[in-house]
Amino acid sequence: MIFRMGKGHIFMRSQWFQKFDRVFIEKMRRWGIPALRVALGVVFLWFGALKVFGVSPVVDLVRETYSFLPTDTFVMVLGVWEALIGLGLIFKKCLRCTLALLWLQMLGTLAAPLFAPAMFFSGGNPFLLTVEGEFVVKNLVLVAAGLVIGGHEVKK
Repeated sequence: MIFRMGKGHIFMRSQWFQKFDRVFIEKMRRWGIPALRVALGVVFLWFGALKVFGVSPVVDLVRETYSFLPTDTFVMVLGVWEALIGLGLIFKKCLRCTLALLWLQMLGTLAAPLFAPAMFFSGGNPFLLTVEGEFVVKNLVLVAAGLVIGGHEVKK
């Protein structure tokens, strides 16, 4: 049987395709959340390690945004914090605590525009993000990923 999907795309609806589709979707259901958890963990571990080793490109951003804190110490603590989040996610250890650390860290990141709005919004317009503003707003995806992981992997 042939059927059309969308703008003229034609697919063969065969038993082979149906079986492949079922298997593929089952594998996505099985491995999607663990893959998301490990990928998020790698991101946090990597970004944390960059801070710990003093090669993070966000040091100036942190310095300007959180000027009331000692930059070197704050960046080091933040780096260790992020690395712990990454390790907790990768190895699925203490997920409640790991996710609490993640959301606290994200709260601090998402609050950054309150401390230095000119750095994050072009001309003070909250709809015109600077590169730094985009860097912060994309963290909403990390928060959502944490919610999905917590909802599926934390035991009751």
